Amino acid sequence: MNQLGEILPSVNAALNAASAILIFFGWRAIRAGERGRHRALMLSALAVSTVFLVSYLTRVALTGTHRYPGHGAEKAVYLGLLGSHMVLAAVTPPLVLRAAWLAWKGRLVDHKRLVRFALPVWMYVSVTGVLVYLMLYQLPTN
Repeated sequence: MNQLGEILPSVNAALNAASAILIFFGWRAIRAGERGRHRALMLSALAVSTVFLVSYLTRVALTGTHRYPGHGAEKAVYLGLLGSHMVLAAVTPPLVLRAAWLAWKGRLVDHKRLVRFALPVWMYVSVTGVLVYLMLYQLPTN
């Protein structure tokens, strides 16, 4: 594996973590009625997630996919987590882009209706991305 291919998994996990943090604080800001702060945080989360996607695709192009080294129940947990992460990661970009477009167009009722579903999905994908990284690259296996 080349040097870039070795560092990108850690970079990707950090980007996922940053996205989750930005999403959380963006959610808190809108709950507090701070629309400007909410907008800035959510656009930042979108930007970080976009950088993540480019970095992730670069990593896959450089090093391919990786097999989980564990066995038994540990591997079953990993595969369940990875499966749910992958399915929801595939639907997250259209949901997030639609939510951003609705907000940009001032269609806040539609935006709010969509984000009740999209925000938890986006948060789940960001957090489970970090967990998948930890299980695949950092945690000891059997």
